[in-house]
Amino acid sequence: MSDLPPLPPLAPGRYRHYKGGDYEVVAVVRHSETLEPLVLYRALYGDGGLWVRPHAMFLEQVESEGRRMPRFSPAADTTA
Repeated sequence: MSDLPPLPPLAPGRYRHYKGGDYEVVAVVRHSETLEPLVLYRALYGDGGLWVRPHAMFLEQVESEGRRMPRFSPAADTTA
C-alpha cells in the first residue's frame, strides 16, 4: 500500500488548446519533489514534443477575447 495520495482523474486522449492545436494526454504524473499532480501531454503537430503542466492549470478556465473557456477541452476523435 502506498503512502502517496491518489492522482486526480483525467481521461487520456485528444484535447484542444483554447488557442488552437491538438494534444494527446498521456498520463497524470507526480512532481518528484512536491508531489504536485502534473499532466503529461504530447503536441499532435510539429515535432510532437512532450510537455507537462500542473493538473489544476490544465483544467482551469481562461479568459480570451472577453470570454471564459477551458484552457484544454476534449477534442472529437478525427481518426474514425
